[in-house]
Amino acid sequence: MQQDAIKKIVIAGGGTAGWMSAAALGKLFGKNIDVTLVESDTIPTVGVGEATIPTLHLFHDLLKIKESEFMAATNATFKLGIKFDDWYEKPQSYIHSFGRFNHGCWAAGFQHFWLRGRQLDIASEIGDYCPEHLACRMGKFATAPKQERNHAFHLDAGLYAKFLRNIAQQCGIQRIEGKIDKVNLDHNNGFIQSLTLDNGRQIQGDLFIDCTGFRGLLIEQALNTGYEDWSHWLPCDSAVTAQTELNDETAPYTRSIAHHAGWQWQIPLQTRMGNGMVFCSKYISDDEAKTQLLANIQGKTLNPPRVLKFKTGVRRKLWNKNCVAIGLAGGFIEPLESTSIHLIQQSIIRLMQSLPTKKMEAALRDRFNASMREEIDNIRDFIILHYHATARKDSAFWRYCKDMPIPDSLQARMDQFAQSGHVYQGNGELFGEASWLQVMLGQGITPKAYHPIVDLMPEQELAKFLASVKQQTERRVNQLPNHLDFIRHYCQ
Repeated sequence: MQQDAIKKIVIAGGGTAGWMSAAALGKLFGKNIDVTLVESDTIPTVGVGEATIPTLHLFHDLLKIKESEFMAATNATFKLGIKFDDWYEKPQSYIHSFGRFNHGCWAAGFQHFWLRGRQLDIASEIGDYCPEHLACRMGKFATAPKQERNHAFHLDAGLYAKFLRNIAQQCGIQRIEGKIDKVNLDHNNGFIQSLTLDNGRQIQGDLFIDCTGFRGLLIEQALNTGYEDWSHWLPCDSAVTAQTELNDETAPYTRSIAHHAGWQWQIPLQTRMGNGMVFCSKYISDDEAKTQLLANIQGKTLNPPRVLKFKTGVRRKLWNKNCVAIGLAGGFIEPLESTSIHLIQQSIIRLMQSLPTKKMEAALRDRFNASMREEIDNIRDFIILHYHATARKDSAFWRYCKDMPIPDSLQARMDQFAQSGHVYQGNGELFGEASWLQVMLGQGITPKAYHPIVDLMPEQELAKFLASVKQQTERRVNQLPNHLDFIRHYCQ
C-alpha cells in the first residue's frame, strides 16, 4: 500500500482556491506529501469574492487561524447576513441573517407560533425574534467566549490569498512561478502526467488540483470533462466591479439591491467599499452596466470598473481521473449568497477525507463527486428561489425569472412552505431552516396554514411567549457595541 501512496500533489493556479488548497494540504500532509503550487504573476485572479458565510470558521479552525489576526491581515469586517432590497417588489427589503429561531417545540418550529401571532396581530416582523437579524439592523456586533459563531466576514480576497500563502509556505509548500504551456497526459489511461511551463520546465505529480479559474485548463481543456449549463435558471452572465472609499458607517451585512437586469452589491471592508453589479447581457450592455454602477455608488472610485464574464453551471465531474477542480474551475454559482469560498473549502475538506492512492480509487472519486454535486444542487436551488419567487414584472428580465420553469426539488420546498409553513434542512445541506424561512418570507411566500399544535396554546399565553422572546432578543442586542468600534478594538 505504501508503494501506491501519493507522493506529490500539484496545484495549478493560485488565488483564493489555490492558496486555500495549499494551506490546508500543507498543514495536514506537508511532512508526508510534496505539495507544489504553480502560478503566474502575469495571469490576474478574479479576486472579487469579498463576502463569506459562517462555515469559514471550520476551515480556520482546521488551520488554527486566530480570528483577530486574520481580520487585521485581510481588512475584514464582520457579516451577520445579507439585506435584499427590491427583490420581491419595489420598494421592499428584507434581511437573510445567519441566526436561528430557537424557541419552537419538538413538533413545530418557531415560525408556526409566529404565523399564528401574525394572524392574531400580536407578533411583529420575524427578525425581531432573532439576535443576529436585529443586530444587523442596529449595526451592532461582538464576539464572546463559547458564543455560537453565527457570523461570517467581508474580506479582501487578494489579501486573503497572501495570508494563506504565508501559512502554506511556512508548512513547506513550494511555489513555482510560471505559465502552464501544456498539460501532458498518459496515453494508456488518460491521467495527467505533468505540466510543461512556458520556460520548458516540467512539473510531475500524482494528483493535480485545477485552480485555473473559468478556463479549467486541466479539468476541461485537457480532460474534456464537460460542463452543465444552468443559465436557463440563473441567466445573469456578467459582472462589473469597482471599489470606493468608505462613505458611510460600516454595517455588519452585505447589501444586495435588485435592478431591472440583475442586482448590485455593497460589501464594506475596514477601509473601503466593494461594489459590483451582476447582470444579464441579454437585457443590458457592458457599457450601460458600467454607467449604472458608477451612478449608484457613493464615495471616490479607487479603480476603473472591470467587467467579468461567466456562465453559471458545474463541471459534469469535479474529480476526473487524477484531477480535482476546485473553485471557478469546477463551476460557478453566482455570488448572491456568498457561497464560492464555502464550496472551495468543502472541496478541499472532502478531498483530504477521501485522499486516494495513485490508483485513484473509483469509489472515492464517485463519492466525492456525488457529495459535492448534492451540495451544489442545494445551493443552486436556494439562489434560484430569490429570482423566481418575485412579484416584479417591471422588466423583461424579471418577467423571465418569474415565469421560468424551476427544478422540481425547489418547487417541492416552496409548495411545502406555502401550504403548511414547514421548512427543513436535508442531511448535509448548507442552508438551514432559518435561511429558507427568511428568504421565502422575504420573497413573498406566505404560508396558508401553521402546525395545529400551536392552537393548544391560549392566545394570552402565546402573546406572552412572543413578547418574552422579543424582549430577550432586544436585551441581548442592546448590550452589544457598535460594529466598527468593536472591530477597531478587536483587530489591534
